[in-house]
Amino acid sequence: MLLGGGLAAVLLAAVGATGGWLLAGDGEPSSEDPLAVASLTGSPTVRVTAPRPSTGRATPSAVRTSASATKGTGLTVPPVVGIDFVQARDMLRKQRLGWRLVFGGGAGRTVESTLPAVGTEVTRGTTVQLRVTGPAPAAEVPDVVGENCDKAVNELIDEGLYPRYVSGRSGKVTRQEPAEDGAARWNDEVSIWCGTGGAEQPTTKPTS
Repeated sequence: MLLGGGLAAVLLAAVGATGGWLLAGDGEPSSEDPLAVASLTGSPTVRVTAPRPSTGRATPSAVRTSASATKGTGLTVPPVVGIDFVQARDMLRKQRLGWRLVFGGGAGRTVESTLPAVGTEVTRGTTVQLRVTGPAPAAEVPDVVGENCDKAVNELIDEGLYPRYVSGRSGKVTRQEPAEDGAARWNDEVSIWCGTGGAEQPTTKPTS
């Protein structure tokens, strides 16, 4: 009797273990598998559908923001709506925020909206898009030939222009296009040649 009872208990334990394995599935997803599911609350069968290729194109004016990375910093987009865009840009620069000017087809120089919105919590270095009511005004092209490359870049940015490095980023500027007082508008690029030459560098736009 004792022998029979012990054998029955062993059989019941084996059946119970097998039943538990069947309910849980045939194994947990590997943590190294990018398609692994953290928890299964319903059916153990998980169907993964490959994403369809996107047919759209990202707009250049899109600004990337991260909700998780912008919490708890205490820094917010300043109240720049309704003021002159140059003053708005300077406010962003003082807070070490980047900017992107998007000019409209109306009239005036004031900022009509921002992205992210005013009051949004952000981190330093975040690019804020400033939508201006009117078109890009004329800009004055400074003469930067003979100046150190870094100083020349700052001058161009101050005038609302974007430097385009053609031959290196160190040394003195040996050439610029357009030349001093050349026709330009805000957001236009000015090509500069620094140093003694080299491979063409990609366009660099200011972030602060």
